[in-house]
Amino acid sequence: MTSPPADILFRPDDLQRYAAALLVGGGFGRKQAEQTAEVLVWANARGVDSHGVLRIPRYVEMVEAGTIKPDAEPAVVERKGAISVLEAARAPGATAMVAAMQEAVEQAGKFGVGWCSARNITHAGSIGYYALLAAAKGFVGIVMTASGPLMAYQGSRGSAVSTNPLAIAVPSAGQPIVLDMSTANVALGKVMAAKDAGKSIPPDWAVDEAGQPTTDPRQVATLTPLGGPKGSGLSLMIEILASVLVNNPVIAPALSGKGTGRMNGLAIAVQIDAFGSSNRFAQDVAHLAQTLKAVPLAAGTSSILMPGERGFAEAASRRAAGIPLPSSTVARLAKLADRFGVGPPSPVK
Repeated sequence: MTSPPADILFRPDDLQRYAAALLVGGGFGRKQAEQTAEVLVWANARGVDSHGVLRIPRYVEMVEAGTIKPDAEPAVVERKGAISVLEAARAPGATAMVAAMQEAVEQAGKFGVGWCSARNITHAGSIGYYALLAAAKGFVGIVMTASGPLMAYQGSRGSAVSTNPLAIAVPSAGQPIVLDMSTANVALGKVMAAKDAGKSIPPDWAVDEAGQPTTDPRQVATLTPLGGPKGSGLSLMIEILASVLVNNPVIAPALSGKGTGRMNGLAIAVQIDAFGSSNRFAQDVAHLAQTLKAVPLAAGTSSILMPGERGFAEAASRRAAGIPLPSSTVARLAKLADRFGVGPPSPVK
C-alpha cells in the first residue's frame, strides 16, 4: 500500500458541532444527534478513531435503510425490583445506552444494584463512555452490547458470533479506571479505520474468505476472537445475558436465516456505599493502581498503565492540540456536508 496522506487536525468542540449537524442533516433528532456526536468525538479524543466520526456516513445509511429510527425515544417498559427492561425501538445507540445507564444508576440508588436490559438498540459506539457515566456518579458501571455475526467462533471458518464488547468502570481517588474491550482481537471499526487511512493491519486481526490471515483491510471476511476460545466464549455469554435473557436473541436467528439486524445492550450499576465507604473504596482503588505501577518493569517497558489511562492521556493531548482525522474520512464527511448544506469546521492551523 502507498503511504497515507497526513491527518487533518480539528478542534474537539468544532468537530462535535459538525458531527451533530451532519447527523441532524441525516434525519437524527436534535437530542439524539448531540448525544451521538458527543460519544463519537469522545472516542476520537481518546484515540479510538474506529468508533469516532468515521461512523457518521454509515449511520446516515442506516437511517435511510430504516435500521436506525433517528428520533425514537427509548422507554422503560418493565421494572421488577432492581431489574428494568428498556425498549429502545431502534433509537440511536448513544441515546439508548445513556438512558439505560441512567435507569441502572437510579435503580442502584434504591436497591444497591441496577440492571437495565436495553432491547433493540442500534450501534452504540465506544461503550466505555456509558460505564464512565456510572463511575462519575460514584457507582461501578458495567456495560455490554450484543450484535449479529461479525467474528469467527473458535473452530469456525466464517462469522458465527459478534465482537460483543464489555466495559467496566470504577471511581478512584485519581482517574477512574475503565476497561473497554472487544471480544475480538480487534473491533471491526479498527479495520474500517485502517481501510479509511490506507494502512495495513496486523495478521492476527482478521481472516479472508478462505479463512487465512490477511493484512489487507479490504480483504477482511471476518474477525478473529480474542484468545481463541476465550474470546468466542465470552462473546457467547454476552449474547446470552444481553439478548437471550431479554427474549430478543440475535445470533441464533441470524445463523438460521430467520432474522438479522437486531442489537441489545446491558447497563449495570452497583452502589459502592452498599459495601462500605465510597471514599475508602476510591482510596483503595488508587492505592491498588499505585502499587501495581511500582512493580519491577519488564525489559523494554517504560511504565505500567491502568485500563483507560492511555485514553485519558490521549484525550488531554488531543483536546489541546486537535483531533486528527485521515483525509479520506474528512472527504467522506465533506460529501455529506455538501449534501446537507452543512459548513465544515476549519482545521487547526
